[in-house]
Amino acid sequence: MSRSFRIATFNLESLDDTAEPPFDERVAVLRPQLERLNADILCLQEVNAQRIAKGEPRIFRALDRLLEGTPYAGFHRTAGDPGHKLSDRHNLVLLSRWPIVEARLHRHDLVPAPQMRLVTADPATTSSDPVTWDRPVLHAEIELPGGQRLHVFDLHLRAPIAAPVPGQKKNASTWKTVGGWAEGFYLAAIKRAGQALETRLAVDRVFDADSQALIVVAGDLNAEMEQTPVRIIRADLDETGNGHLAGRALVPLERSVPEERRFSVLHGGEAVMLDHLLVSRGLLGWFRTAEIHNEALGDELIAHATVSHSPESYHAPVVATFEMPG
Repeated sequence: MSRSFRIATFNLESLDDTAEPPFDERVAVLRPQLERLNADILCLQEVNAQRIAKGEPRIFRALDRLLEGTPYAGFHRTAGDPGHKLSDRHNLVLLSRWPIVEARLHRHDLVPAPQMRLVTADPATTSSDPVTWDRPVLHAEIELPGGQRLHVFDLHLRAPIAAPVPGQKKNASTWKTVGGWAEGFYLAAIKRAGQALETRLAVDRVFDADSQALIVVAGDLNAEMEQTPVRIIRADLDETGNGHLAGRALVPLERSVPEERRFSVLHGGEAVMLDHLLVSRGLLGWFRTAEIHNEALGDELIAHATVSHSPESYHAPVVATFEMPG
């Protein structure tokens, strides 16, 4: 039996079969990308869920159609806790060749929603309201062939785009005042850092139970390696300043990719690394290679202005190969 396996992350960009472009066009672009990954564990972001009939629970019809005819169709799957109701947009989904022993969603169970009184809201308010995260963190435990447990965190952090402030927008893309935009940007930063903090605390709980735990944090973090959300999750030794905590730091596998290829998004001509695989020291010992499949990546900013109904994802998949000790 092969001892090697592959873990990948891919933001599918609002995967749906109810809008333009025609879904077959999306399948023609996305399915080869998934097949090339050849992943044993696949973390997906932005998977929309559909209703078959009014009043019925949502299902992953579009995802099932995309995976049809691929090995992933027979994989174990989770989108969170048993009985979790799927959102219409941007669900997290984890696919695994091996059994998923347990899965849970973290959303304000480890970090309470901060209370904030908006100072630019119109009309003005004197009360504080909770600042809630846009999306949860998906944590799954997978039983590997050797009996070891692998902890996988699949997440999608908020983009650094100003969050709405009551009465401060003329329309979806136009703000009334600079102050309103600035407070919206501040709100978005709180949400994104809060998601990162909740992820870090969930990771620390795993380390509390097993200091040598096999952990991977995967997903679209909407931040580069040296930006605040990723720094919170990584918890590098030079940040904590405590040598006893070195074993709890997470290592970004993208560092093994040549710098000129180290990007997962093109934005207005700038190459940025927003999609990450961060692993514990225990899992790092099994790590062999990492790849970023960005050869055909289009520029998201230019494409949104010039391309009608693009079938592509403007995020490159990231995949790493590991080898279990044998």
